[in-house]
Amino acid sequence: MAWILLLIAGILEVVWAYSMKLSEGFTRLTPTVMTIVMMIASFGLLSIAMRTLPLGTAYTIWTGIGAVGAFIVGIVFLGEQVSTMRVCAAVLIVCGIVLMKLSSSH
Repeated sequence: MAWILLLIAGILEVVWAYSMKLSEGFTRLTPTVMTIVMMIASFGLLSIAMRTLPLGTAYTIWTGIGAVGAFIVGIVFLGEQVSTMRVCAAVLIVCGIVLMKLSSSH
């Protein structure tokens, strides 16, 4: 169950990062509220997952999901640059996430 909560927390991290971008520096109400709500939910689920998962594993996977997810959202929804180096960096992050998961005894 902790792994599922951690996955959801990571996805919510992507949502709050995207809504923060849409808030235009917290000047737009709806995206600002969405950012705050998603942040609280993401941190809350991460903290619950950390009850049973090791700190290093949980935090690394959470931030990795957020980083790669934000990268994908930026490309798909915000028209951000796609380059070989950026894609390779994202692939390396995913490899790190997989290795952290495989190395965990939980």
